[in-house]
Amino acid sequence: MFISFEGTEGVGKTTLIRKLHDYYIEQGKEVVLTREPGGTPLAEQIRSLLLSVNHDEKMNSDTELLLMYAARAQHLQQVIMPALNAGKIVLCDRFVDSSYAYQCAGRGLSKQKLKLLNEHFVEKMPDVTFWLDAPIELGMNRARERGALDRFEQEKVSFFEKVRSGFAEIYRIEPDRMRRLDATQTPEKVFEDALGCLK
Repeated sequence: MFISFEGTEGVGKTTLIRKLHDYYIEQGKEVVLTREPGGTPLAEQIRSLLLSVNHDEKMNSDTELLLMYAARAQHLQQVIMPALNAGKIVLCDRFVDSSYAYQCAGRGLSKQKLKLLNEHFVEKMPDVTFWLDAPIELGMNRARERGALDRFEQEKVSFFEKVRSGFAEIYRIEPDRMRRLDATQTPEKVFEDALGCLK
């Protein structure tokens, strides 16, 4: 099974992923815990480029999108597909839906660009995607409490409102795959709701 986790900053994705990881391990399952951008040594180097705030020039939105997919192609080939082919459960912090929400809804890039990239470079979509949804200010306060903000986390609230709308649009179109979780609840309740979707 391939499960991805989506949402704006500070909504508790990492906490839920760890809880599900521990749950599956207790069930005796083989689980791969991974993330995007990243997941392989090369893809993690691309992640550093994407998240760094110390660039001498402003990163173009197309460049951002293509770097995301360069990392994703490496990640799919090296980690996700081999794990799924071996019968393992893959838990991935962010995947294709983040590209739609951040680069299309947030940055205003064409959906056609994303469609083209997905057709050529994404051979497998998640079986289930959990969208952890919470008001932007709540998530941003949590993100600030973690410390220094990366390049995405430094965006304005208006940007994240667009991103949240992007996730909401996917949820409306694909309610069977994408499950909305109320991320204003306790981590225990979010975990309980997630398990309910998987049973």
